[in-house]
Amino acid sequence: MTESPVVRTTSGPVRGFWRDHGTPAASAAFLGIPFAEPPVGPLRYAAPVPPKPWTDVRGATEYGATALRTTGSDTLIPEPAIPGDGTLNVNVFTPSPDASLPVLVWIHGGGYTEGSPASPWYDGSRFNRDGVVTVSISYRLGFDGFGFIEGAPHNRGVLDWIAALEWVQHNIAAFGGDPNRVTIGGQSAGGGAVLTLLGIPSAQQLFHRAISISGALADVPLDEARERSTRLAALAGVPADVDGFRSVDEAALHSLQSKSASAKRGLAALTDRLANGLAWGPMIDGDLIAQSTVDALRAGIGKDKPLLLGAADDEFTMVAEREEAALRLVPPALLLRPFIRNRDTRRAYLESNESQRALGTAAMVGRYISDHIFRIVVPRVAEARLRADASTWAYRFSWVSPTKGWACHCLDVPFWFDGLDRARVDALAGAHPPQSLAEEMHGAAVRFVAEGDPGWPAWSTAPGLSRIFGGTGPDVAEDAYDSTLALV
Repeated sequence: MTESPVVRTTSGPVRGFWRDHGTPAASAAFLGIPFAEPPVGPLRYAAPVPPKPWTDVRGATEYGATALRTTGSDTLIPEPAIPGDGTLNVNVFTPSPDASLPVLVWIHGGGYTEGSPASPWYDGSRFNRDGVVTVSISYRLGFDGFGFIEGAPHNRGVLDWIAALEWVQHNIAAFGGDPNRVTIGGQSAGGGAVLTLLGIPSAQQLFHRAISISGALADVPLDEARERSTRLAALAGVPADVDGFRSVDEAALHSLQSKSASAKRGLAALTDRLANGLAWGPMIDGDLIAQSTVDALRAGIGKDKPLLLGAADDEFTMVAEREEAALRLVPPALLLRPFIRNRDTRRAYLESNESQRALGTAAMVGRYISDHIFRIVVPRVAEARLRADASTWAYRFSWVSPTKGWACHCLDVPFWFDGLDRARVDALAGAHPPQSLAEEMHGAAVRFVAEGDPGWPAWSTAPGLSRIFGGTGPDVAEDAYDSTLALV
């Protein structure tokens, strides 16, 4: 074990490196292993193609290129952008290449347009310590991965997820993982990716369990995807087909894709998203994705796979809070009218969120944004799977950030990874976040990956029943998502 570990993949040998050698927390990392050829030149906008084999030992000691091209300074999760063409790669973290352990495959978030698999928050060393091999995967983002293009395959980003999972099936045993015990997990758009894959018939043989953290579903209608791509082509001054888009420089197209989706920013961009949905993301193409995710799950697709899902109490409330001065004199009922048009539904929703409403209009609007994008996904998916007699466990994250003032988006990720000591966690969770809560949440994730049960009763025991992490009341409650039911 003192030497750098070398593993032979189906494409060729790779050399990783040991961390904490000689301790119980020892693990090996293999970074930037290609699962497909670089999506450039004639492969730009093509389905992923397996990498060309190599014979010499390939170094896998640094993260590979990312589809993300600019490192953001104000992102909640640190998201490094690494230059290069070979953006379709995986990172493997393992306690021993000689074992046969359960596997967690992590899909990063970022609204399907941003995010990076190279984030230090996704390092799998703590899962390794607890007997889980961890893999983080990359995929094409934004228009590159999800835009409608005549002459190109739809849902290229989804095809990237599938190709990465196929790589795991073919290779993970060489890294000490069991290909028959693969759990897919992700947060935000990554959580939506998990649910999307759970509802795709052709992906079912690639994984066995699923964890969706604050999952954001896209389910972009085909016509809307086509319209957005047409607008993008017009902005770029090219035909809306594969040759036209390939003629535009990548950086130029990236700068235009946000304009073609929405020119708004901040709270206005969020309200635009409420009205029109996510601009780029998995589309219902009638082939790979034949129906909405919830409809697919209700029909029983993926019902043999245990699912753990949940959301934070106030995912995006802090964004609305920035507009508090402008919102404080406007009644919540008036602001919500364009989004909840039925008066009885609007009244029921406000009444079920009376305690939040008492915190002010910004807090109420922020809660609605959080509910509409993230929190109603939990009861919708859980109830759809209940009809299909599928095993589903729900949770709710209620620990309030001392720096942000809310149980906000991304705050729970370092708790799931038991990574409270990692870069920039203190900016979101404060200087002294509760390690005991991280141990509870990480332990539940490990149990689920290893055994298919996180340790509390399933949703089917009593519809609505959820584990509440970091709250001030009971640990398990049947009314955890009752405040969203008027919208469901």
